[in-house]
Amino acid sequence: MNFLMSLITNLISGLSLGSIYALIALGYTMVYGIAKMLNFAHGDIIMVGAFAVIVSVTSLGLPPVAAILISVVVCVVLGVAIERIAYKPLREASPLAVLITAIGVSYFLQSLALIIFGSNQYSFPKIMTFSSITLGGLTLNGETLTTLIVTTILMIALSLFIGKTRIGKAMRAVSEDKGAAELMGISVNKTIAVTFAIGSALAAVAGLFYGTTYGFINPYTGAMPGIKAFVAAVFGGIGSIPGAMLGGILLGVIENLSKAYISTELSDAIVFAVLIIVLIVRPIGLLGKKTNEKV
Repeated sequence: MNFLMSLITNLISGLSLGSIYALIALGYTMVYGIAKMLNFAHGDIIMVGAFAVIVSVTSLGLPPVAAILISVVVCVVLGVAIERIAYKPLREASPLAVLITAIGVSYFLQSLALIIFGSNQYSFPKIMTFSSITLGGLTLNGETLTTLIVTTILMIALSLFIGKTRIGKAMRAVSEDKGAAELMGISVNKTIAVTFAIGSALAAVAGLFYGTTYGFINPYTGAMPGIKAFVAAVFGGIGSIPGAMLGGILLGVIENLSKAYISTELSDAIVFAVLIIVLIVRPIGLLGKKTNEKV
């Protein structure tokens, strides 16, 4: 009985961690699915958003709601600026050039944060109060439930946005064929900018939940979650919104169970090993779709 309760508790904790990965992976998968670019600086936008909350609350004395809104705005502006300055000139460049640029942007953001904030860890302010729920002998953490609920709502909203709205349809058109989309009167530049803006807003939300869950932030905070979220996006099928959600959740559960029952030191290796196995069996990911190359 104790083992069962421990297993359920670890599963729930894994779902919470996976939800954070899913939020980040949604940003990755949107940018890749529409702009066909891998924004490896995405994880560092999470760090910037979290620091925006810290500065807004501790230095400026702003209320939590205002701090969250400022974090989202800062991340959106940063994401659009990165796309315009760094990625837009490289749309027709080789994947290697895009990768090198993305890594450069990532190191730039980390270095800038080090200059401004130093290498110390900063306590994340308690801007949200969560009530735990007890079911039988099991206590469900309020932070975990909130993270799961918010992530699910955002995934559904994002799917509806892309499927039903005019800009969402423009995103799908740009994803299919940029040239044809331009002939139909769709602004490719505007569409890709909106894509980066939405992905960066999701990163701000992920930064909020990461800071709330772990309680601290430093200039390197977004690096490993960003890598794992990319793994989650590939795991679920990069370019697929439900795939990003599924990949993030599964990754969080696998990582948490590995830490609890196998080894804390080996948990990351196990996560990447599972990814390798999945890609060997199904290279397009769990929910990825095969695409036919045009000749």
